[in-house]
Amino acid sequence: MLAYIARRLLLMIPTIFGILLISFVIVQFAPGGPVERVLAQLQGLDSGATSRFGGGTTDVGAAAQGGGDSRYRGAQGLDPKFIAELEKQFGFDKPAYERFFIMMKNYATFDFGRSYFRDTPVLQLIKEKLPVSISLGLWMTLLSYAISIPLGIRKAVQDGSRFDTWTSAVVIIGYAIPSFLFAILLIVVFAGGSFWQIFPLRGLWSENFADMSFPQKVLDYIWHITLPVTAMAIGAFATSTFLTKNSFLDEIRKQYVQTARMKGLTERQVLYGHVFRNAMLIVIAGFPGAFVSAFFTGSLLIESIFSLDGLGLLSYESIINRDYPVVFANLFIFALLGLVVNLVSDLTYTWIDPRIDFETREV
Repeated sequence: MLAYIARRLLLMIPTIFGILLISFVIVQFAPGGPVERVLAQLQGLDSGATSRFGGGTTDVGAAAQGGGDSRYRGAQGLDPKFIAELEKQFGFDKPAYERFFIMMKNYATFDFGRSYFRDTPVLQLIKEKLPVSISLGLWMTLLSYAISIPLGIRKAVQDGSRFDTWTSAVVIIGYAIPSFLFAILLIVVFAGGSFWQIFPLRGLWSENFADMSFPQKVLDYIWHITLPVTAMAIGAFATSTFLTKNSFLDEIRKQYVQTARMKGLTERQVLYGHVFRNAMLIVIAGFPGAFVSAFFTGSLLIESIFSLDGLGLLSYESIINRDYPVVFANLFIFALLGLVVNLVSDLTYTWIDPRIDFETREV
């Protein structure tokens, strides 16, 4: 097992390297950049950068007038020395390959630098936003498991029935609906869009949150997270529902279940005294992966729609503003956490069921 863990850990290095390399290369050909962003702000045209940057080919705007740098649209009439200072400030005075290896060297020691436009260490920004995203991901995962496990058990017990058929249709439809569309629907219906104004439109707490008593704070927090968590959870429980159902069906058909029934045990005793413990192993072992998956895939758009100040909203704003230190730091952390959680999930399988042996498998 130690050899398997060591191989998995070593494989994380080239995997993360490849993810960052591909993303970095794509960015070099993406339109816009922080230099253009600053130039647009200086000219009162903060509509996003429109040229390319990064040691490669750049879109050339109109010919520079008054000595401007023609590589950047919006640089007309500006001193080339000023443009050079901007490039140096953002590190674009170096070739792309050199910037990449400097970034990888810094990331090896978790040095993510400073945000271009917030003048704050990137790691500090992530620490400030992380609790919001973790809160949403945790509650969404717990809610989806609270729905999917009982539903999956009942679907297994009533396999092939009318209940099994229509619930499968509902679950699949819910899985097919993007979370952000469902979030917009919830806002229209329940947040003052066109029908009722029952829940708040944005934020995780009210303005007078600090003056509330502890029970009031709890209720206010629940009041604010109801719509975001619901929007994230609507399609998240489909996989765990069918996983629970199939796991229970597999156990119900085994010989020891027939033996327990022959001994005179009731169906409830068989189901929850014997089948439940064995069938739930794979569902419980998949909890870490389900949490991380929900945490990463649903937070960006949901946090943006509901104006929740978490990592998702931070990533979205950083992409729009071309704040690349924040973008790549989030990508690095997400990739690293995803790989670590996958390893933890595999180890959880072996801890719950010792019959599973990854040591004999090829990584």
